[in-house]
Amino acid sequence: MTGKSAYQSRRIAHWDSLAGKADHGRALSAYYHKRLAQVYTNLVVPGRRVLEIGCGPGDLLAAVQSAVGVGVDFSARMLEHARSTHPSLRFVQADAHDLPVEDKFDVIILSDLVNDLWDVQAVFDQMRPLATSRTRVILNFYSRLWEIPLRLAQRLGLARRMLEQNWLTVEDVQGLLHLAGFEPIRHWHEIICPVHIPLIDRLANKVLAKLWPMNHLAITNMLVARPMTQPNADRAAPRVSVVVPARNEAGNIPKIMERVPEMGAGTEIIFVEGHSTDNTYDAIEEALAQDPHQRCKLLRQGGKGKGDAVRLGFANATGDVLMILDADLTVAPEDLPRFYEALADGKAEFVNGVRLVYPMQAKAMRFLNTMGNKFFSLAFSWVLGQPVKDTLCGTKVLWKTDYHLIAANRSYFGDFDPFGDFDLLFGATRMNLKIVDMPVRYGARTYGTTNISRFRHGAILLHMLAFATRRLKFI
Repeated sequence: MTGKSAYQSRRIAHWDSLAGKADHGRALSAYYHKRLAQVYTNLVVPGRRVLEIGCGPGDLLAAVQSAVGVGVDFSARMLEHARSTHPSLRFVQADAHDLPVEDKFDVIILSDLVNDLWDVQAVFDQMRPLATSRTRVILNFYSRLWEIPLRLAQRLGLARRMLEQNWLTVEDVQGLLHLAGFEPIRHWHEIICPVHIPLIDRLANKVLAKLWPMNHLAITNMLVARPMTQPNADRAAPRVSVVVPARNEAGNIPKIMERVPEMGAGTEIIFVEGHSTDNTYDAIEEALAQDPHQRCKLLRQGGKGKGDAVRLGFANATGDVLMILDADLTVAPEDLPRFYEALADGKAEFVNGVRLVYPMQAKAMRFLNTMGNKFFSLAFSWVLGQPVKDTLCGTKVLWKTDYHLIAANRSYFGDFDPFGDFDLLFGATRMNLKIVDMPVRYGARTYGTTNISRFRHGAILLHMLAFATRRLKFI
């Protein structure tokens, strides 16, 4: 028997012996798996096609409420228990190194599996044919700091007995994913207190596990990755919709019509006029009449706020790519093709404009506004788990298909955002989209005055920061 065969045989016998046995008396195991299920439920939106490799009894797969759920495990007795407990799910007996599954999945889960594999890269290679360009791979694996505590917990009967493990670092797993053609998006730590202690476990796991330096004491590392994309010259170019919320911007309308470039297979401009006190609506009508060949729409906003205007514009967009361009033209329309290319080339799935990299024109942004933007960029980057240097830049670009998923799951956050920026950023994070910052030159207004009240809107931003921390971070 080869080394690999002996290794696998020992593990099959080990997991067969545990099949159907509850974690009674093993406080660490029972609470740990319950907490993991809570974390994954937040990461996987309901209604997706989900594959779990190394599914064991299938409890985690059942918790994520998939539209199609497939579990793979090499333990026949584990799967016998899983089928009886979760009859609505499909279970396949197979070795993770030789997957017989041929379907495509939205989410692939490997929970505490890489620690147990003979060849981690080979298993990652097996996942590539099962993934589309939109698939997300979600893993968790033990931290090396917990090697000795876990062994002690097993001897005391507080945790399941484990065979020898691969004690991999986050960097090890990221490197192996890269070799298999996957790009890590973000990683973080979960679960400092793996046993139920009233009040203490909630504080430790929901709050302290997310704060430096306590997060380095967590038992498990979480990691989200996506397939690396390759530019496809044969793929049809997407159509583009540029949504322009416009309130008291009459003097900028002709310049918008002149300066928005053609992108992809064609570009449409959607003006959403929002209760202007000047003649913005008339100016848009006049501009459209003067250039009837340009693809444009004019909508009159019924609700209030930029967020409401953006949703109305997106709902009426026909393009495959959705863009937001502020009507004040402080971000140049000529920069939009760079946003388009980042999205079309697969380098990003959500492109966020950043005004804080290059020097600004004089009077483009007041000092207090600049300081506030820098504070919120640091705070929201921490909450979102990806670098987002400028949350309030109005220029944001994403695929329409992703926007529809964000909108369909909006109830998780609710209608909370008057700006429209955070509704999209929070939704993109919930969908585990790859967010990329795009530096732009920020110019001063040449017409009108800002619609932003720095103190009133700053208070709203603090409220949204607290809201996002509760819904995305301290879960």
